[in-house]
Amino acid sequence: MVLVLAVSDEVDNVLYADVGAVREARLVVACGDLPFDYLGYLMNALDVPLVFVPGNHDPDVSGYRTSRAGLMLQAGLPAQPPWPAGAVSAERAVVDVAGLRLAGLGGCRRYSDGPNQYTPRQQARRARSLARRARWRKLRDGRGVDVLLTHAPPRGIGDREDPPHQGFDALNWLTGRLRPPMLLHGHIHPDDEPIRVHQLGDTVVRNVVGRHLLDIEPGAGARRSPAGARHAS
Repeated sequence: MVLVLAVSDEVDNVLYADVGAVREARLVVACGDLPFDYLGYLMNALDVPLVFVPGNHDPDVSGYRTSRAGLMLQAGLPAQPPWPAGAVSAERAVVDVAGLRLAGLGGCRRYSDGPNQYTPRQQARRARSLARRARWRKLRDGRGVDVLLTHAPPRGIGDREDPPHQGFDALNWLTGRLRPPMLLHGHIHPDDEPIRVHQLGDTVVRNVVGRHLLDIEPGAGARRSPAGARHAS
């Protein structure tokens, strides 16, 4: 098992004072709408990898790629991305970190001219692209996706009816194609209500606004079986 600290949307000031409560985490995953300096602090204080997808209040993270020489490029030119040095963007990507295979698709429904917002058609196109990448990786080494990271939830799975907080049908489709044991998302603030854990086919869907500690089994995606989790108070 890999103990994962999952965070999204709300800064936990307690962790700024002391990360002792989550000291045993071996990976930080972030589902959007958190300051990058906060994420960098968690990564460095715990001395563990950080994997993230962007939310609708984050800067645009598109267009960056790593050259064969290890340089970060944007539009073919050296560039410094807005995220913390050493963090891994899982936006439209499949990444292997801390023994887990993660795929990511950030953003929410378009409601303004800001970044990381998409129409249902745009998100569906992005989801198909990610599904192809995950399929190629699985054909190459036989491993499926253990965790799908998103900002918005799937449609009808813990989302809301106001347009900015409606989920994406494309995420329902993507979950069905990848069949990850776990999907983690943010965007939906619980407003002091208990956070429900949902099931979408074989996948456990968890809202990780705030901070949560999750036990996730590496390689479980290859067997398409649900992963266990526990919540951090």
